[in-house]
Amino acid sequence: MMLVFKEFSFDAAHYLPHLPDGHKCRGLHGHTYRLKVFVAGEMNDSLGWVLDFAELKKIILPLIDLVDHKLINEVEGLDNPTCEVLTRWFWNKIKPVLPQLHKIELYETLTSGAVYSE
Repeated sequence: MMLVFKEFSFDAAHYLPHLPDGHKCRGLHGHTYRLKVFVAGEMNDSLGWVLDFAELKKIILPLIDLVDHKLINEVEGLDNPTCEVLTRWFWNKIKPVLPQLHKIELYETLTSGAVYSE
């Protein structure tokens, strides 16, 4: 089995409404997110790849468009958009159309993020 990945980025604003007053993340702020999508599968020997990255882009870019340069609290299912909630949101959108999805890594900052897999 081979594991391949493609990385995407987007900028978005959010606030975390369930945090106590005074917590810096309760107020409106933004991040440049990096999303890494990992796909597992057998390599097609005649094509020399597991998956056409162009096909992966067709699945992921419409989802990126939903959150890029948006207040993501306003996106359905993201009223409390922690990094963990956002990672699981992406997973639930991608997995039904890409069964070979293996894991997702979402970086909220250069040093912080979440990983989701089953």
